[in-house]
Amino acid sequence: MTITRTRVDPAEMEEWTDDEVDHYLMGPFDGEVPGFVRRVRRILDVSQRGLAALLGVSQSQVARWETRRTSPRASVVVEMLRLARLRVRLHDAETGKEVEPMRDDGARDRARRRFPAHVDLRVTGWWMPRDAMMTAQDLRWQARSRRWQVPAVRYHQRRWRRILRRVRGMPVDHPARHQLVAEAYHLDELREERRREALADRPQPPPRPRPPLGRLSA
Repeated sequence: MTITRTRVDPAEMEEWTDDEVDHYLMGPFDGEVPGFVRRVRRILDVSQRGLAALLGVSQSQVARWETRRTSPRASVVVEMLRLARLRVRLHDAETGKEVEPMRDDGARDRARRRFPAHVDLRVTGWWMPRDAMMTAQDLRWQARSRRWQVPAVRYHQRRWRRILRRVRGMPVDHPARHQLVAEAYHLDELREERRREALADRPQPPPRPRPPLGRLSA
């Protein structure tokens, strides 16, 4: 692969520090972040000063990006993509399949916080406080959570998570809240079906004989 140096306008180098000039003279540079910044400037047809004005940063900051002294923040990269009307797509290195960002409507806990991105969620039923489990209040809490559609969501520790992923594969994303609620209803249906099967398999007691009818006296 041939790497060529990108020529820089001497006027743009006037505000560079001595370290930035020395780093540039050490080139040539590969693409990556400096090449991406230069590509955006070429698409927008602006100088370093012009791109800095669009992004609300200093011209020396853009120069440091292009000389690999620093890298722009992710929010700045997204803004540059928007200005240049570009879109970044991620692909799996082995399969080439496109990898999308995690969904924005993913499930949240009862405090409206996102679940950890690296865990795999599973529904165990309807939510109830820990002190209500295995007590007379558990059925009340289950009925209340079912009415409010608040499923109980758990996730495995790292060791079990790795084992399950080897067997079932890694889930693509966290499910949305309505998917978790649907899973809780499905668990209710499975439990009811198992209860009916257990009752059907239970041996029925023999019918109790009826007592003989006594004769009516004349």
